[in-house]
Amino acid sequence: MVTASGVRIGWADLPERVKRAVTDIVGGDVVEAVSQPGGFSPGTADRIRTADGRRAFVKAVSQAQNEHSPSLHRQEARITAALPPDAPTPTLLGAYDDGDWVALVLTDVDGRHPATPWRPDELAHVRTALDDLARTLTPSPIEHVPTARDHLEEDFAGWHRLRADPPATENSWISEHLDDLCRHAEHGLTALAGNTLAHTDIRADNLLIDAHGTVTVVDWPWACRGPAWLDTLLLLVNVRLYGGHADLTTIDADRADLIGVLAGFGGFFADAARQPPPLGLPSLRAFQQAQADVVVSWLHELSG
Repeated sequence: MVTASGVRIGWADLPERVKRAVTDIVGGDVVEAVSQPGGFSPGTADRIRTADGRRAFVKAVSQAQNEHSPSLHRQEARITAALPPDAPTPTLLGAYDDGDWVALVLTDVDGRHPATPWRPDELAHVRTALDDLARTLTPSPIEHVPTARDHLEEDFAGWHRLRADPPATENSWISEHLDDLCRHAEHGLTALAGNTLAHTDIRADNLLIDAHGTVTVVDWPWACRGPAWLDTLLLLVNVRLYGGHADLTTIDADRADLIGVLAGFGGFFADAARQPPPLGLPSLRAFQQAQADVVVSWLHELSG
């Protein structure tokens, strides 16, 4: 199974000015930095420890690793800083931005990614956490984020792009149902109304769970305002990808709306997967193709 991963740099690869800025934010010299796996970023993702025992999580990147990653870090810094303190999310301790390098220093969360294939107990903990998170973030505490429709409108046109420029080889069921997929995805856009701040990138590698089952949702650059069930639907796509019980009927939403949003994401994954891989992210397209495959198979089943 393809996993979410980039080609990471580490703490030792950061310029001294970035390390000094991190030291100033945490208030002590860094004596240990342990790189963390998972996630699509070519930058650092290090748990650090200072000489006097303080801990933090540092992520840093420049345009040399990927031209789009610094802007995503800036967006994540703005969103994380504005999240309410009772949300199960990391706290932004500080940020550094010199126009090239962007570094975020966040609280170090005691936890690990959920096991995959998904375990029923951990899935239950995450479902509960996402329900609680949706209640906490409704109405959205942040206004300067796009609506889900504005955020995803171009992505949800993926089936239209595939119809206009079909690949050399294509799933026969997709070919036979391409008009239906386009129509479902168009409906999916109308189903994205809502005023809940949604993470919009819920996957196992963006979740941390501790020994007591407490869940923390990390990595917030894609947040937008949409329906309260959007993150739970994306969670079930990840469960379907890695294995586990993904039951669409457990989401309190109109079935046609859920199918429409699934179709929208399926078109995005399928169209994006055929593009060249971005710098520093060689496995991204394979991961998108894997997601496209599971969403399409799910849509096939739901079509009867």
